[in-house]
Amino acid sequence: MSTPDIYLDVQSVSKDFGRFTALKEVSFQARRGEFICVLGPSGCGKTTLLRAVAGLEKQTRGHVIIEGRDVSSLPVSRRNVGIVFQSYALFPNLTARQNIAYGLKSQRQSRQAIQQRVDELLDLVGLRGMGRRHPAKLSGGQQQRVALARAIAVSPHLLLLDEPLSALDAKVRLMLRGEIRQLQQRLGITTVMVTHDQEEALTMADRILVIDQGRLVQDGTPRQVYDKPATPFVAGFIGAMNFIEDARKIEAGFYDIGETRLSVHSENGTGQLPSGSRVTIAIRPEDVMIQHDPSMSNLLHTRVEAMEYRGSLFRIDLKRQVSFGNPATIRADVPSETVRRLGIAPQSTLSVHLPVDRLRVYGAERDLQS
Repeated sequence: MSTPDIYLDVQSVSKDFGRFTALKEVSFQARRGEFICVLGPSGCGKTTLLRAVAGLEKQTRGHVIIEGRDVSSLPVSRRNVGIVFQSYALFPNLTARQNIAYGLKSQRQSRQAIQQRVDELLDLVGLRGMGRRHPAKLSGGQQQRVALARAIAVSPHLLLLDEPLSALDAKVRLMLRGEIRQLQQRLGITTVMVTHDQEEALTMADRILVIDQGRLVQDGTPRQVYDKPATPFVAGFIGAMNFIEDARKIEAGFYDIGETRLSVHSENGTGQLPSGSRVTIAIRPEDVMIQHDPSMSNLLHTRVEAMEYRGSLFRIDLKRQVSFGNPATIRADVPSETVRRLGIAPQSTLSVHLPVDRLRVYGAERDLQS
C-alpha cells in the first residue's frame, strides 16, 4: 500500500520480449518531488523500465501505481506524465512556440491562456525571443529546452526523461544538467531520468537505481551507491575501482592477500562467509593513501609503474612488491602537490596505506555483501 508521500510505486515489474526478459521483478518507489536517476549500461533495461512507467510499453507482469491509482493498463494519455525523449521528437514544421503549445491545445484552453502559458515556459527555460524559430534554427541545447518546456506545459505530476542530454556536447551537457535540476526543484515535480552517464546521476539525483541485466541491483543515494556499492558490478560501473582478487578470509575483519594481512571494517566485509573463503577486496583510487610510517596497518610496498597527469591529480599505477601471491597493479589518485612534494616518479618505491573503513569485500560468487 502506497503512503501519501509516495507518488510513484513500481511493483515487481517484468517485461518479456519473446524468450528474452528485459526487466526482472523491478520494484521501487518515488516520493513527491524526488529526482530519481535510473543508471546502467546500454541494453540493461533502463529505457524499457521508463517506457513501462510511461505507458508506452505494457509490462508483462507487475504493477505501476501513480498517486495511489493502478495505471498498469492505462495508456500514456491517462497517466498525467510528461516525457522528454533522447531525440527530443520536436515537430520540424512547427515553431518553438507551436511545439510547446501542442499539448495545451488538446486541453481546449483559450488562445489567450495558451499564449500566456507558452510565454511563461519560454521564460522559464531561457528561450525568450526565440519562440518563432523552427527546430532547425535552434542549437541542440535550445531544442532540448523546447522539448522540456513542451513536456511540462500541461503541468504533469510526473516527468520522465530518457537520456535527454546524451546528444549534446560536453560543455552544453554540463550546463543543462544544472539547469534541469534547478527547474525540477523549482517546480517540485517528481522526476525519473534514464542515463548511462555516472556523473550525471551522481550530480543530479536524490536517489540512483542501478540496473544490471534487467535487475535492480542497488537503490540508494548518490553517496551510498558510490561509497558502498552493493555488488562488484556497481563498484566497477560507477567511478574507478581497484579489485584485489583471490584474497582469503582469515577471521571476521581480517583477510590475507598473499603475504599481507588486511584489516577491514566489519560493516564492509562478508561476515557470513566462513574462514578460508576466497573473496575480492575493492578500494577506490582516491582512497589509496601514500604513507611512509612502517608501523601502520594495511601497508603495501609498491613500485610506480606508470603515471598519468590529470591536472589537479596524477593517476598512478602501483605494482605490489611481493615474494609470493598476486602482484596485481593498484591505482592511486594522488594530488599533484603531493607528487611534487615527495618527488614521485616512475620506478619510485612507495608504501601505500589502505584505510580500514574504505575497503569493500565481496564473496567469491561476486554478489555477496553483508
